[in-house]
Amino acid sequence: MKLSRACSRRLYACVRWDRRTRKPSRTRRRCLMRQRCDYIVLVLLGGMLLFTGCSKSDQHSTAPSLQRSSAKYHCPMHPTVVSDKPGDCQICGMRLVPFERGESQATAPAQAAPKKKTMYRSTMNPNEVSDKPGKDSMGMDMVPFEIEEGSEKSTVQGLATVSITPATRERMGLTLGTVEKKALFHDVRTSARIVADETRLFRVSTKIEGWVDKLFVNVTGQEVKKGDPLLTIYSPDLVSAQQEYLIAAKTEEKLAAATSSDAFAGSQSLLAAARRRLQLWDISGEQIDRLAKTGEVEKNLTLQSPSSGWVIEKSVLPGQKVMPGDPLLVVADLTRVWGDADIYQSDLLYVKVGMPVEISIPDWEGKAFKGTVTFLSPTLSPETRTVKARLEIDNAELLLRPEMFANAHLMYPLGETLAIPEAAVMRTGDRTYAFKNAGEGRLIPVEITIGPRANGTFQLLSGLSEGDKVVTSANFLVDSESSLKAALEAMARRGETGTQPATGGHQP
Repeated sequence: MKLSRACSRRLYACVRWDRRTRKPSRTRRRCLMRQRCDYIVLVLLGGMLLFTGCSKSDQHSTAPSLQRSSAKYHCPMHPTVVSDKPGDCQICGMRLVPFERGESQATAPAQAAPKKKTMYRSTMNPNEVSDKPGKDSMGMDMVPFEIEEGSEKSTVQGLATVSITPATRERMGLTLGTVEKKALFHDVRTSARIVADETRLFRVSTKIEGWVDKLFVNVTGQEVKKGDPLLTIYSPDLVSAQQEYLIAAKTEEKLAAATSSDAFAGSQSLLAAARRRLQLWDISGEQIDRLAKTGEVEKNLTLQSPSSGWVIEKSVLPGQKVMPGDPLLVVADLTRVWGDADIYQSDLLYVKVGMPVEISIPDWEGKAFKGTVTFLSPTLSPETRTVKARLEIDNAELLLRPEMFANAHLMYPLGETLAIPEAAVMRTGDRTYAFKNAGEGRLIPVEITIGPRANGTFQLLSGLSEGDKVVTSANFLVDSESSLKAALEAMARRGETGTQPATGGHQP
């Protein structure tokens, strides 16, 4: 820059125009040449400096750019979604995360390069597939497509086989279960209400008219033994009947020495009729014999307990007038009780008369009672849509009380059969399937047929074999990947079919 300024001063100081020729003088021409040389040198020096700086910056930025280009990102929910730059998942919208250090791209499902096999399918009927080129049933040329060699075909419509590496499985929390053969029992669990055994209820009543003189059972719930006195009744009819019996007995004694046999036979018949009348009024044989021996008429009739148990109903008071047939007391024997259980329509096939049942009370841990199904109602309740089942339960310890609520557990034997873990079963409205582990990271959707549920498993009727491994956790993640892959394959097939030129005609 200093040289150029000096040249400029010399140029303007000493250079004059030649007025005769109107051209620059020789001195001015020399200055202009020097100024041009200075500019050329400065331009060359600036270009060299700029080139040197750019090359250094390129060297420093080469390694990070290579590192950035080698970074890979994946979706935590959909392992098959892999990208070479950060962004969002196209399926669920979640942020893509980079692979962990030490985890190479080979761990991604897209990196695995399985062997491909060329197959041929019909352009009109996609289900018509062949491993050799040719024409379909309609005479049209079959188009080729590639599949993974050795892979099994999904038996579930709308799902496809997926490949998931061990690292991705661990990240997803995917676990496997085994299809095995074992003895199964179908569980039927329902509620039951404890009631008294109707065959062990005894109603106490009288067959004569009278008044209650004395009551030995004062409160409801009192325990009684068989033969214990319950109450006494004063009845004028009973007193008259006893007096008639005594008269008939004395008449028989007098006519026993008479010569007329007809009179003696008549007296015996009269005595038997009087005794029979007392018996029909529930006068015991001991009381009648005592009456004949002592000759004293008893004023009151004592009613005794017909069975051991508890008085669950009491509708009589001292001094009350009673009529023949009036219910006075009800005695219940609770050493055996019933359970009224509600059986749902779906469980009716697995509940039979005579099968064992286990009864438990929710508040009593570890306490169970054994019973038997003795009756199934022939009708269905329209209110609850259930069938009443009668359970006969032994209650020797007298722990079960009427009107208690209990849980009933019935086990119907299904026999030795295949069982699949309950967590492995995927059920929709019209189909049931599971994901079978086919090895090499492949999971294949397989349609299955299951029976009733038993002990955390389902009875397996068809679809899988003993020893097959099935997915028992992260099923919905695998299901979403499978459905997505099936949709993409269907779109690809439709695209190939749409671009395929129309070829016609049958083979000659």
